[in-house]
Amino acid sequence: MIRFIHTADIHFGMENYGRIDPKTGIHTRLLDFERALNTCIDHAIAQEVDLFVFSGDAYKTANPSPTQQRLLLKCFLRLYKANIPVVIVVGNHDHPLSFGKANSLDVFSELPIDGFHVMSKPATIIIQTKGGPIQIVGIPWPTRNTLALGDAHLFKTTSQITEYISKAVNAIIQDLAQKLNPEIPAVLAAHLTVSSGVFSGSEKRAIYGTDPLFMPSMLARPEFDYVALGHLHRYQNLNANGYPALVYSGSLERIDFGERKEEKGFCLVTIKQKGDTTHEFIKVPTRPFIQIEVELKSDRDHTEQVVQAIEKYDVKDAVVKVIYHVPAGKKDLVQLHDVQRACSTAMHVVGILPVHKPVAREKRIGLNVDMDLPTLLASYFDSKPELKDRKEDLIKKTMQLVEENQNQETEGEL
Repeated sequence: MIRFIHTADIHFGMENYGRIDPKTGIHTRLLDFERALNTCIDHAIAQEVDLFVFSGDAYKTANPSPTQQRLLLKCFLRLYKANIPVVIVVGNHDHPLSFGKANSLDVFSELPIDGFHVMSKPATIIIQTKGGPIQIVGIPWPTRNTLALGDAHLFKTTSQITEYISKAVNAIIQDLAQKLNPEIPAVLAAHLTVSSGVFSGSEKRAIYGTDPLFMPSMLARPEFDYVALGHLHRYQNLNANGYPALVYSGSLERIDFGERKEEKGFCLVTIKQKGDTTHEFIKVPTRPFIQIEVELKSDRDHTEQVVQAIEKYDVKDAVVKVIYHVPAGKKDLVQLHDVQRACSTAMHVVGILPVHKPVAREKRIGLNVDMDLPTLLASYFDSKPELKDRKEDLIKKTMQLVEENQNQETEGEL
């Protein structure tokens, strides 16, 4: 029996909310991501797992700061000290996308110690674990560089190149799968976009059309006992009714408010024997993201309504966003300092944002140049509720004024 942890998308460097921690001098959100990763590693050590599989995107960018690199190295070295081998697949955020440049995870392959296996190119490795040997087919994020596109592709469109990359990677996976030893458990660890996967949060803003796409059937091959995926931030098994499981472990911490309702965690995978694998999704405590929306009523104090809405939530140590909708045609009377005081226990307030409802525009009345003046006046007064009851008198007085004006003009000519 072999047990291993599957996780991905740590994204050290996501510091879009929060502040500098006065005790450490490190951004509070970076500390959140470190805490989430250490929770995962704590479980790996406590369960004495045989392997730790990380399926890409360790950092926000391919140029992490020294602080981010130090924290990640410190976390992964805990696994080394516990004699747990680590498989690291390079993700799209880890890759510099420039030929010849090292990716942000290459440093682990250069360490003068055993136990770190960085997969920056498609390959198969066999790892001897406490529970026995296991085959890992590693597929990093596919780029033009990793596939060495030649001159024949210079004048192809982006969509044509993307389609070529998908077919090329599929052929590589098929070839590597067919060369596996059928007597030894095998895992596909990849950072890819599966066509049926669900994006969430910041990943929804990815240019989906330029991602090489892979059908579930391309990856959930019978040669594999488990497919450990990274890239999409929501936990999901895209082959729930078949074998092997095709699993995105999701990110360990929330990236933005688009992920505020999602549970975060990692997977504990158990291969009892070849062809018999199960996995369990284990939740990780994360920083709460709370979005509070209030539809203001005109007949009540605006500030009081917003504060009462905030009091319904436990905002302590949370990242909070407050959105209030101002009634159409009304002024914004919310006192911001009172709202800020109500959020004083939050770790960070993203914003207190008013939304003004547009005033409904009146439809123009149907007028025609062929209409005579009384008819035009009648149509106009019918469109004004405050004048409709006095329509007849107003038309009569208007026509009298017109007649008097005409008489004055006639007398002037004489």
